[in-house]
Amino acid sequence: MDWALSILSYLTQPVALRALGLTIAVAGVAIGIYLKGRSSRAARRRLLKGTPRDRIAGGGKVASARGAPQIDALVASIGQSALARDPTNSKSLRARLRQAGYFSKSAFAYFIALRVVSTVIVGCALYVGALLLGKPALDPLFAGVGGLAFGYLAPGLFLSRRINRFQTEHRNGFPDVMDLMVVCVQAGLSLEAGVQKIGEELAEGYPSLSRHLELTSLELRNGKSLSQAIETLAERLGIEEASSFATLLHQSEQLGASISDSLRAFSDDMRNKRLMRAEEKAYALPTKLVVPLTMFIFPVLLVVLLLPVAVAVKTASG
Repeated sequence: MDWALSILSYLTQPVALRALGLTIAVAGVAIGIYLKGRSSRAARRRLLKGTPRDRIAGGGKVASARGAPQIDALVASIGQSALARDPTNSKSLRARLRQAGYFSKSAFAYFIALRVVSTVIVGCALYVGALLLGKPALDPLFAGVGGLAFGYLAPGLFLSRRINRFQTEHRNGFPDVMDLMVVCVQAGLSLEAGVQKIGEELAEGYPSLSRHLELTSLELRNGKSLSQAIETLAERLGIEEASSFATLLHQSEQLGASISDSLRAFSDDMRNKRLMRAEEKAYALPTKLVVPLTMFIFPVLLVVLLLPVAVAVKTASG
């Protein structure tokens, strides 16, 4: 019993706490680097295959490595436990991952595992850093709790930023999709064939939008109806224009209206909206320039203009 008390008293010393925290931080960093390396290698393997399904996944589906089945099992168990504990939020997170371009079934599990790893790594790193600094103003416990909170929120912030960037690309490229759709319909192609052709044409200018269109083309090949596939596309893109397009197709099918005329009018409306967004940004530019001009340009101008006068006045008075 004495040896247990001696070990416990040793572990409670500051040096032992620092060593323990540093060991946990190093282990967490090693696990994170290993998982990221496996994901990158799997992405390269999938992209080298060159099929549409591989381009859509973008390497997101991580195959099981021969040397690490335990890691895959651990990540899968973490994802299943999170899904069972909160199915509503898990469904919402899956939708956000699809909007961010992660279409793999294992993306949800790996995102949860990444959140756990980042929480542990950042929390331990800030805790150990506070202990090593040894400043009274920086409480190690407070720094560790702050690091845990930041590590937990950081993957979600990264995901939100990625979604916003992709939605901007989708919103800018959707008028071009509508223009090409009108051209395809007028050339005699069906909407299903037009979706596939447009996805190939937009691969360089709008790669994310092209992947979504290729996925929609695969859904149409698997037997899904056009209206259902476009509705699923609108959910993945997360923009109002795609939802309006899905509503347009659904109403055209119900009312028997001309698809070509409806697409032409909708395409004109999309181009007008894009022009209005550009004009709105141009009109807001002078307002945004007020702060940098006031803080950086005007003081320099005042110094350049008034400094010679001040020097001349001082010289004359002296």
